[in-house]
Amino acid sequence: MADDTPRIAPLPQDEWNDLLKAVVDTTGPLNIFTTLGRHPALFESWIGFGSMLLMKGTLSGRDRELAILRTAHHRSCAYEWHHHHRIGLEAGLTEVEIAALRLGLDDHAWSADDRMIVAAADELHARGTVTDETWAELAGRFDERELIELVILIGHYHLVAFALNALRVQPEEDH
Repeated sequence: MADDTPRIAPLPQDEWNDLLKAVVDTTGPLNIFTTLGRHPALFESWIGFGSMLLMKGTLSGRDRELAILRTAHHRSCAYEWHHHHRIGLEAGLTEVEIAALRLGLDDHAWSADDRMIVAAADELHARGTVTDETWAELAGRFDERELIELVILIGHYHLVAFALNALRVQPEEDH
């Protein structure tokens, strides 16, 4: 059994800077933020980028959460999965669809729109790129900005999963 003791503990509240306090006022004291907040300069750059993708992006919430949850599955990131399960439900995914994101691509009857996003996440995970076939499907649905954002989103959540897993950031007990 893997050790789940955090490698870097969340920053105590009395050490939070103004930015971390502002983030926590919005989200609650999530361990991802209070852990990454130990590196203030990096946190400041990262939080703006991540917030743009999560809250101000061009993709629909459903499309975004399909990509994030599939990435969380691929990276075996329990923290990411835990938080985005709830966000995915809020974005319109069903429990059945969320559970299917842990299965093979052909093990669920995805709509064509959903399937292309799951396939893109699968291909980026496995190959570091997408096939021409998947790209053509995506390009038939998304404009240039959305295509760029989808690829960056999936890559970003790989990065986040790497950090969460390596630092052993634990899900909050009350979330």
